Amino acid sequence: MHTVVVGTSGTTAEDVIAVARGNARVELSGEALDALARAREIVDALAAKPEPVYGVSTGFGALASRHISPELRAQLQRNIVRSHAAGMGPRVEREVVRALMFLRLKTVASGYTGVRPSVAQTMADVLNAGITPVVHEYGSLGCSGDLAPLSHCALTLMGEGDAEGPDGIVRPAGELLAEAGIEPVELREKEGLALLNGTDGMLGMLIMALADLGKLYTSADITAALTLEALLGTEKVLAPELHAIRPHPGQGASAANMAAVLEGSGLVRHYQEETAPRVQDAYSVRCAPQVAGAGRDTMAHAALVASRELASAVDNPVVLPDGRVESNGNFHGAPVAYVLDFLAIAAADLGSIAERRTDRLLDKNRSHGLPPFLADDAGVDSGLMIAQYTQAALVSEMKRLAVPASADSIPSSAMQEDHVSMGWSGARKLRIAIDNLTRIVAIELYAATRAIELRHGLTPSPASRAAIAAVREAGVQGPGPDRFLAPDLAAADAFVRSGALVAAVEAVTGPLA
Repeated sequence: MHTVVVGTSGTTAEDVIAVARGNARVELSGEALDALARAREIVDALAAKPEPVYGVSTGFGALASRHISPELRAQLQRNIVRSHAAGMGPRVEREVVRALMFLRLKTVASGYTGVRPSVAQTMADVLNAGITPVVHEYGSLGCSGDLAPLSHCALTLMGEGDAEGPDGIVRPAGELLAEAGIEPVELREKEGLALLNGTDGMLGMLIMALADLGKLYTSADITAALTLEALLGTEKVLAPELHAIRPHPGQGASAANMAAVLEGSGLVRHYQEETAPRVQDAYSVRCAPQVAGAGRDTMAHAALVASRELASAVDNPVVLPDGRVESNGNFHGAPVAYVLDFLAIAAADLGSIAERRTDRLLDKNRSHGLPPFLADDAGVDSGLMIAQYTQAALVSEMKRLAVPASADSIPSSAMQEDHVSMGWSGARKLRIAIDNLTRIVAIELYAATRAIELRHGLTPSPASRAAIAAVREAGVQGPGPDRFLAPDLAAADAFVRSGALVAAVEAVTGPLA
């Protein structure tokens, strides 16, 4: 099994995905254990002094003015975890919780939090045992970190609350720890707070969203090329010299992808209107690289933000090497929240342009000779009429999901935390948007492959033929009389979601961007 070693200098997106989705084993480096021990010595020294230090010997948030006596501090740390584990609603996905736990461990291992090495080791042990705390949909405002979600994770470390075992069954966390031979932690000064104060949930979801969108944007370039081919459009607009004079990197990459798919096509530029030849294709076809490319550049910016956050130690207060324990605002989720919203906006626009291309394929007045709704016997058959309705409904939902969460703020903690990022909410809606975008691309794939097969006597490109053959082999049926359509659409969705579309095309074209 792949092992991820956590040091003091952050981690990588690949490691997050390996732990969250691939169940990679986690180990703490010797460097991290040494840094943890040094920071803990500082915390212990400060805890012994009579002067109050926030997070060490005081209350929290709006209650930070109270100095807590030594005999109550263990109770204080337990209480912050119990009281903050106040989430509600459906359970969050296992991969999100594993990313959340791993990223909190990443910050703990930095040596800036003051957590004992034994607590960090328990965090790694819980991940390695396949124990997943029950975390709920609602509870994070994205400021002071993802407090409620992280609290539910910390509760599991204490042997309290519920968690999912490696068998997928939810049981009391104490039972699962005992079966795995893991001793519950007894939190000491600073530790309860350090386990809760991070942007780990929203960051984990951002990293996984970027991985999913990377494959999805390539899929969308492929389906855009298939639609251009099915509409007998021109590939001249994909010429690299045209994109070089507007040098947005994403635009050039998308145009190159589409050109690679269309190489050798017998359909492009095969105009039917001989008396009025088409000079230009519609925007949804001609501007596909510009729209998808802008989304790619948005992803590049989001990846830069994610890389900086992965290299960060997000906690409050932090333990500095010179012995100071300083309060700060690094837990505020604004940098991550903004790009989560930006990605949802770009995804909505990509879904919108894909739906417009699909609608064009189905409209006999704009499809350049294709049958109405790609039906076998129009009138008796409805063809893909209602598939486009489904696609339109998904697009409409994506537009609602594109409304920024980060533009909102709601005060909390008796106005101490009077401005919040709502980054967790942005991440949650982005996950839904990506699911919907996958379905939208799948419907365009379904329509475009059928339309190409209806161009009798014309030969599609080798890459298009490979895509059509692969999607048919995956159980997505081709042209014919009306049938129960939902299973076909579900199979197309699974085909896109699995990466099989990209794999089929790359077998012909070589690697796409």
